[in-house]
Amino acid sequence: MKDWIEKINAKIDKLLEQKWMKTLRFSGSVTWNLFLLFLIFVLVGVVFVGSVGAGYFASLVKDEPLRSKEELRELIFNYEETSEIYFANDIYIGKLRTDLDRRETSLGSVSPYVINAVLATEDEYFREHKGIVPKAVFRGLLQDVTNSSTQTGGSTLTQQLIKNQVLTNEVSYERKAKELLLAMRLEHFMTKEEILEAYLNIIPYGRNSSGRNIAGIETAAEGIFGVKAKDLTLPQAAYIAGIPQAPYAYTPFTNTGVLKSEKALQPGIDRMKTVLYRMKEAGYIDETQYEASLEYDITADFRAPELRPEDKYPWLTYELENRAKKIIAEILAKKDGIDPERLKTEEKLNEKYMILADRDVRSKGYRIYSTINKDMYDAMRKAADNFKYYGHTYTSKGKDPVTGEEIDIQMPVQAGSILIENSTGRILSFLGGRDFQTTELNHATQAYRSNGSTMKPLLVYAPAIEYGTIGAGSPVVDVKFSLGGWSPNNYSANDERGLIPAREALASSQNLSALRLYHSILNKRPAQFLEKMDFSKLQAPDYENLSTGIGALEVGTTVEENTNAFATFANGGQFIDAYMIEKIVDLDGNIIYQHEVEPVQVYSPETSYIITDMMRDVLKSGTGTEANRTLKFSSDFAAKTGTSQEYKDVWFVGYNPNVSLGVWMGYDKPRSLYTFNNTYLQPSTRVNKLWGTLMNAMYDVDAELIDAKTSFKAPKNVVTASFCGISGLAPSAACQSAGLVRSDLFNASVFLPSQPDDSLTASSVVTIQGKTYNAHPNTPTEFVKMSGAGLNQAFIKRMLGPLGGNPSSLLPKNSSLSKSSVAAVDFPADGSAPVAVNASLNGNTLSWTGSSNDVVGYRIYNVANGSNTLINSVLESTQSVTVPSGGSYVVVAVDITGLSSAQSNVVTNAEVTEPDNELEETPLPPTDGSDSSGENGSNNGNSNGSNNGNSNGNSNSGGNGSNGENNNGGGVVPTPPPTDVPTE
Repeated sequence: MKDWIEKINAKIDKLLEQKWMKTLRFSGSVTWNLFLLFLIFVLVGVVFVGSVGAGYFASLVKDEPLRSKEELRELIFNYEETSEIYFANDIYIGKLRTDLDRRETSLGSVSPYVINAVLATEDEYFREHKGIVPKAVFRGLLQDVTNSSTQTGGSTLTQQLIKNQVLTNEVSYERKAKELLLAMRLEHFMTKEEILEAYLNIIPYGRNSSGRNIAGIETAAEGIFGVKAKDLTLPQAAYIAGIPQAPYAYTPFTNTGVLKSEKALQPGIDRMKTVLYRMKEAGYIDETQYEASLEYDITADFRAPELRPEDKYPWLTYELENRAKKIIAEILAKKDGIDPERLKTEEKLNEKYMILADRDVRSKGYRIYSTINKDMYDAMRKAADNFKYYGHTYTSKGKDPVTGEEIDIQMPVQAGSILIENSTGRILSFLGGRDFQTTELNHATQAYRSNGSTMKPLLVYAPAIEYGTIGAGSPVVDVKFSLGGWSPNNYSANDERGLIPAREALASSQNLSALRLYHSILNKRPAQFLEKMDFSKLQAPDYENLSTGIGALEVGTTVEENTNAFATFANGGQFIDAYMIEKIVDLDGNIIYQHEVEPVQVYSPETSYIITDMMRDVLKSGTGTEANRTLKFSSDFAAKTGTSQEYKDVWFVGYNPNVSLGVWMGYDKPRSLYTFNNTYLQPSTRVNKLWGTLMNAMYDVDAELIDAKTSFKAPKNVVTASFCGISGLAPSAACQSAGLVRSDLFNASVFLPSQPDDSLTASSVVTIQGKTYNAHPNTPTEFVKMSGAGLNQAFIKRMLGPLGGNPSSLLPKNSSLSKSSVAAVDFPADGSAPVAVNASLNGNTLSWTGSSNDVVGYRIYNVANGSNTLINSVLESTQSVTVPSGGSYVVVAVDITGLSSAQSNVVTNAEVTEPDNELEETPLPPTDGSDSSGENGSNNGNSNGSNNGNSNGNSNSGGNGSNGENNNGGGVVPTPPPTDVPTE
């Protein structure tokens, strides 16, 4: 072996001694040295470039804070979720308006097909990498540097999560560098399952079948296919997993929720096929599943277009959203140590917290549970849509906000209504208006209008009863007055009813009596009752203005506030604030808000029962009879109507022991409803019918609730007591003799008639033009009622009070007191003989024209064949009688002082015959005031004297005078009075 080795060494030495070998050895050494030098330069270059790259990377991320584990996790899991709203009984309505719909889910509630599709398409090395895939990063960087037309991307799921939750979508090296750094850091703080779950909850998926932008797998599954994420099939999962690459290109729906055309759907279907191929290549599905899914018609699974809540239930959606924001604003303020009451008075502070609340309500994923009964709400909407008597729709010219073209703008009669459960304050249903496209204003909760005469029980009669000023039947004064240039009047401008029971004045909605009664209690500031019942827009003048008593509020009130106030009577005087949101629950199931009932005692139970009993008459015989006729069922209802100036608003609010329903009608731009009455009926009749129609609709949904089985019960201190109807005091002998003793309800704890009546004195009276006056000493006895009574002058002064008025107008008319003959004052006779009348004869009916305004009666004489026979005497209210055939007749007028007019023209009805020997021949009286008639005919025509006048005092109009809304479409309604306050 040793010899063999030596031989080999000898050979090598000999070879190296060759000339060419020496040259080669020199060249190899140079080449090797050059290679080493090149390698050194490359290494130095790599180090240099790496150092520069690292330095550049460091410069890009130098401003990124070092986030803690808790901070980073909080950012990742802080994805916005859409809040949802519900009807009562947890019936789902929909999602609130937001820029992005999202609902969180867990990884265990997601189909495995979805997870596999996402991993195969978006991040095939998800289970292996530590947040980034270096080769993908370098590939993307190279493509970017070389401006390659092919951009394969390289973001892992972790990177996409960082981009969406921590950073922004900004395209820059700085954002990308931060993304890489944070992705690697996040992998140390979260498990793969947590990262995958968060990704599936935040990634955008285009639009749903309502046209809304959506994010998160659960929202996508429900919004696109109408199924839960856990129930997605393989083709469905593949389709959804492909959407994030180009959400609005691949989503199947337009921004209005309409399904795209077949051509527009094809890119999304092609993308689905790509996802399926990658799943097959990655081994998630086999060839059979792949082929079957390719053949599947995914378009058959797309959800049908669905109305958004704000489209299907616009007024409800917006109302719940607004109320939820107010609730959350108060919660946020309280967390910051701020008294929520300050939000009501400090505008800037309220604005700040409403902005914060708006963000939370849209993004915190709250579940907002309302009190609204779905069936009632739908039934009320349907009944309102089918109602035919709203009134005329006007049009005006305006510009289209989009095109700028001139268009016709519809101005219909609007309506608002609300149904409240008395005992809880729950708002069961409401009517926001006629058409949301015409106006978005909620006329039930946001429209502030004059409430007209619905104010009377709240601010006048109930407080007067509470103060012990009146009982249910106490007399009130319905006589005109002037105050500071203001001369109010009743619904009918000429209507004065004098002394009238409070019960009847309220039922027929008399303004004058309400204003006088309010004036007598105004110094007690009864508007404080409204304040206790949360009338939210009360102004300082509302506490002082007399016109507030008939609804002339400075700003007005809403249907909700007005109806809620009436429910106070139903609750025995306890105000229970109406509410629409029962509770709000956060994402974790915690109840962050629960409504609590907090009753406020406003009126006594006695006052509430008495005013309720008075308003029962509104439906029975007052201004609400049409509503009563419209109802299909009978219940213990009390109600009040209202009409504002020139019929710009009409109201009806009624309640029984269970529920209260308020209705309003009017134009958004206030104008008179008193038009087209032949087509739509009178305004008061329309609102009567609408109230009855809506109440019937509610009854059809829940008869047990709406038709209360119980009636209002009188508290023990409510008693029936007798009193003199004309004074309200304890009955006197004179009151008893005049037939004026009445009985009605009183609150025994504050007021019972005990002081003796002092209103009447014995008197002989006459009637002139429907009014009763003291007889003159020279008044012929045939025209005098000898057993009458006169009003005590001190009583007259007391009743007219500081507002004054015509004493003769105090005499009762058109009420239960008007059957008694009571005189108020002496008639101011002019001392002149009456004007002669003009007579006419039609068959056996003798008629004549009227005479002077002081005439108390007429005498009819037969003057045939020269006789002067008195055949009849009648009171001044009678201007026709039946006479025998074969006579010639004249008529003579007689005034209160006994003066007689000249005889009328002679009228003859047949062949004149000799006078009947049985008739006493009585000469015609002289016109100088002497009277030779004696007592003849003293009772003739008395039955006509006291009953034939009308409420306006017009002797020729019979007994059909208007009593305000009590006509309800019948008879003739006068032109609205030109006042500046509500007219009913």
